[in-house]
Amino acid sequence: MVKTCNIYRIFLLCSCLAIASCNSGTPESQMDNTNSVSPPSQAVNPVSAPSIPVDSDDIAGMVTSANGAEAGVWVIAETDEFETRYAKIVVTDDQGRFLIPDLPDASYEVWVRGYGLVDSAKTQTTPGNKLNLLAPIAPDAASAAEIYPAAYWYSMMKVPGAAEVAHLDGGLNEYMANMKNRACIVCHQLGNRATRVIPEMFADIESTEQAWMRRMSSGQAGDSMLARAARLGVAFKYLSDWTDRIEAGELPHTIPERPAGMERNLVLTVRDWSSPTAYLHDLSGTDRRDPTVNAYGQIYGAPEFSTDEFPILDPVNNTSRTFTAPVRDDDTPSAADDPVNAPSAYWGDEKLWDARANAHNPMLDQDGRVWYTARIRAPENPDFCQAGSSHPSAQLYPTPEARRQLSFYEPDTGEYTFVDTCFDTHHLHFSEDPDNTLWTSGDDFVAGWVKTRVFLETGDIEAAIGWSPFILDTNGNGEVDEWVEPDEPVDPAKDKRIIADTYAVMPNPADGSVWYSSVSSDWRGGIVRFDPATGLSEVYRPPMPGFANRGADIDRNGVVWLSMGSGHLGQFDRRKCQGPLNGPRATGDHCPEGWSFHDLPGPGFVGLEDSSVESSYYTWVDQRGSLGIGENVPMVTGNLHDGIHVFKDESFMTLRVPYPLGFYTKGFEGRIDDPDASWKGRGLWVPSGDRTPFHYEGGKGSKPLVVHFQMRPDPLAK
Repeated sequence: MVKTCNIYRIFLLCSCLAIASCNSGTPESQMDNTNSVSPPSQAVNPVSAPSIPVDSDDIAGMVTSANGAEAGVWVIAETDEFETRYAKIVVTDDQGRFLIPDLPDASYEVWVRGYGLVDSAKTQTTPGNKLNLLAPIAPDAASAAEIYPAAYWYSMMKVPGAAEVAHLDGGLNEYMANMKNRACIVCHQLGNRATRVIPEMFADIESTEQAWMRRMSSGQAGDSMLARAARLGVAFKYLSDWTDRIEAGELPHTIPERPAGMERNLVLTVRDWSSPTAYLHDLSGTDRRDPTVNAYGQIYGAPEFSTDEFPILDPVNNTSRTFTAPVRDDDTPSAADDPVNAPSAYWGDEKLWDARANAHNPMLDQDGRVWYTARIRAPENPDFCQAGSSHPSAQLYPTPEARRQLSFYEPDTGEYTFVDTCFDTHHLHFSEDPDNTLWTSGDDFVAGWVKTRVFLETGDIEAAIGWSPFILDTNGNGEVDEWVEPDEPVDPAKDKRIIADTYAVMPNPADGSVWYSSVSSDWRGGIVRFDPATGLSEVYRPPMPGFANRGADIDRNGVVWLSMGSGHLGQFDRRKCQGPLNGPRATGDHCPEGWSFHDLPGPGFVGLEDSSVESSYYTWVDQRGSLGIGENVPMVTGNLHDGIHVFKDESFMTLRVPYPLGFYTKGFEGRIDDPDASWKGRGLWVPSGDRTPFHYEGGKGSKPLVVHFQMRPDPLAK
């Protein structure tokens, strides 16, 4: 839920301290109606500190302000004494108390951040001590809003009228799909300070619209960004109106609520890795099928497009390193081939990205090998993939090109092995079968797989690999027959091939089928089911109000969960379908009853207040209870909320990363390091995935982040 407080009305009705009460829940009778800033935080003698038992590796205490105890605010302890950034963050309980557990031996700066406050002064201390921290009340609404999640700033943007987007097939819905999870926010967190303020470099440009065009043309992705926005027709108009109003002093129309309930049990450990010019798409540190694999082990990142220096984080010793991922062939394309379209406000003419391997997604197998969807060569496929080959898959559907293949890394030896494929790869998941079959997404036309047991035993990729076109059983006989092509009408006597545009891939543990999210088939998106036993597929399109899904995952009952561009968590249960699942009518719109939509947290756009601006990039289902709050719990990336949204008991809780501001993830996973160690032995590993780490709080020089999310039973648990 979002508490809506009109900023301007508040200023007319009450003092700025009442704004703080809107955030903290402090009764007005307890408010100090002054505009003074509280004095800096202070360490106090442990004798006078709150009665909280403290071990030698804990820091505990209480947070108060002029209003009394401050509940639901963050306490941050940070040190620079390790090779990686190291910060641990907790939330105060309903009495303003906190306990930061299990801190490595070091000297820490400790401070408070919270809605309705400005950051407290930093106090130097070491583990084993207690602190009373005094939090300054925000002197005005603008100061308070500086730390609001991006969603609250982004929601100030107005949306076009129907006539302005009539050139788009889906009208306003298609426009919003692109402004959210298909264009801008697919790579950036719109609404953070770096995006809501025009850089000084472009401030002298004649109009704000032109400044936005110039801004978007920056760097190696400039052509792509500019083209995507231009296609929408009026994107620059509304982006410029948004930033003009912010520059004039307009503030978010709604105010975020502080963490409450289970959200206060969160413990965050923040580290960094890689380099300031690289960005990470995903990480992996375990086997999804058995999250106890690689317990307490290293975490492996995939730095898509930006670099071939693949990062590895050691969370036990707080160190990070890289290895250089090779490519097999000298003619493998490189990101360095893409020119700097125009100088950027941060890096000028410097060319940042030079990856050839272009790894998108890693995944550990049962033995701890790290598999990557990574490029190893130029697009032209080997002969066994193409027409005339004797390979069974090529005889059914030959494939001339693949833009990204597979590889794997052996942590014990450092060996990196190329795995050639006849299909494009993007995401990857292992199924629960004796061959440890690895399924990949990313190909528009075929489902692709590698039987990794066969490949590892024989080294024969031709024997291990397979692929199949996506064929709808429109003639209803349960077999793959002669088909019509995607641009041809359905023929009831034949099957129909479709272009699936696969993104996420999800082996179904319930029945062995494999599901995909489909991102581009039309502006609505959809999901596709492939049956390895028959070679047949099914497609399902979301009815309104859902549209433009991106990432998705599946639970152990076979229910698919999707991040929707409409501001919803989508849910599809095939078991609810009432009509035939094959035949001439089974082409996507035949099971609206299988869909449900759950409103994501956050405010709506101006004029669309009834749907969240949240632009969730990916959904992940905690099938095995890695976070410790239950099994089969869907979670979505909270890309405009600096964290993730957890869907539990038909409602959401938001687990936020308040420092550094701008945290944005594209995917994550859970790992159980010790099933007998209660909350300390499990958690989520969540990387930052924004293409621009220099947009984070701290600016240029900031590195990509890795955050360990853990949920203890209460805010003071050790």
